[in-house]
Amino acid sequence: MAGTQTTKASPSLLYMVKQVELAARSRLDELVRPSGITALQYTALTVLERHDGLSAAQLARDSFVTAQSIADLVRYLEGQGLVRRERNPRNRRELLILLTEAGRELLDRYAAPVRELEERMVQELTAHQTEQLRQALTKAWRALSQT
Repeated sequence: MAGTQTTKASPSLLYMVKQVELAARSRLDELVRPSGITALQYTALTVLERHDGLSAAQLARDSFVTAQSIADLVRYLEGQGLVRRERNPRNRRELLILLTEAGRELLDRYAAPVRELEERMVQELTAHQTEQLRQALTKAWRALSQT
């Protein structure tokens, strides 16, 4: 039609969140690649840094990977000397995954570069906007996590 303007709809929030996630993961992969691990493996190490001694199921849930893929991930990290498994003293059938000293050293080595990556992500936001973003993302996650 002559004279009518079409306005493009804004991308959905789900699409935008996925764009940010993929860009962040790609940059994190580039950053940690020299250490021989991936962004997903790095994430699992950071989960263990906060909550050491998790079961595979707990680590999978908190690392955003499937229960099926966590076995390969843990096996690789164990082979690299970054984690170890030991029997749960309260449930001898369960293995707990623990961060090794080498795993802690790797996390220490990447703490500053990862912090710089996060700062780059929010460089155009004020401190207040960054905190609002953190709170909004937390609320969005909670809303979708409720069963």
